[in-house]
Amino acid sequence: MLNKKLLVIAATCMILSACSQKADQLPTDSNTKASSPAQSKSQQATEAPSATEPQTDNKSVSTKGTNEPSAESKEQTKAVPEIKYHMNKVYNIVPNEEGTEKKVVLLTFDDGPKNKEWINGIIDVLDKHKAKAIFFVNGYRIKENPELLKLIHDRGQPIGNHSWDHISLKSQPLPKVKQQIEDVQKIVKELTGETPVFFRPPFGEGGDVGRKVAKDNKLLYMTWSNGSLDWTLKTKDKSSNPDKVVKNVLEQLHPGANILMHELPWTVEALDTLLTKLEDKGYSFVDPASISTEPVTDSNK
Repeated sequence: MLNKKLLVIAATCMILSACSQKADQLPTDSNTKASSPAQSKSQQATEAPSATEPQTDNKSVSTKGTNEPSAESKEQTKAVPEIKYHMNKVYNIVPNEEGTEKKVVLLTFDDGPKNKEWINGIIDVLDKHKAKAIFFVNGYRIKENPELLKLIHDRGQPIGNHSWDHISLKSQPLPKVKQQIEDVQKIVKELTGETPVFFRPPFGEGGDVGRKVAKDNKLLYMTWSNGSLDWTLKTKDKSSNPDKVVKNVLEQLHPGANILMHELPWTVEALDTLLTKLEDKGYSFVDPASISTEPVTDSNK
């Protein structure tokens, strides 16, 4: 009987010992509860970016700011018209290739910038007809009214060089001609950020020296092939002057005509009628930016 009791006691001790070891190997409730939040945060950190990190999985968000072009880059990447025309030795605008429209005219305005109202009036009409014109400017006028030069540029019209003082250059020495042309190049560049590429000598009198200086400054030298004669009209006849401007241009009209006009009140008044009549005759207005600035050697080409 004693032996049986001893065996029962021994077996009970062994069972209690085994249960104690298993209990030591298992986490308690308090340990499980304490570790769960930490484990959850750790998992969240590895599975998702924090609020301060860039959203690298969302390309449309992360690249939008860095890829947006600046105003300067937009200006630099503006579409440049294809070069389709050149100017021949008699100053007409001629297509480079067969099939390019021949019935075009080049619009130009000399002796500015003079008057804000006239400039806006001219450009309003140009915009209405989707036309561009070269504004040939004088340096002394720019110095007097720099804001008017900026107005022409800001409204999207090209600016040409018409010398500083509006004097005949054909009998002037080289240093004087260089000053007359190059000082205009500098002031236009300073005020607009762009350098003129077209040059028209005052009175059409540039001489060999004027041609050389223009070429040295990468300027296309031109006079005109259709004169509106608006500069010959008198103030006392101003009521009839607009009709005379239109009549003078139409009488000389031909494909490629390089039309000379000025910043004058009757020219402003005549312009819409003139451009409408040109369009009615099948003419369009060549963009100066589509004209090559390289001179040609064949006067008949």
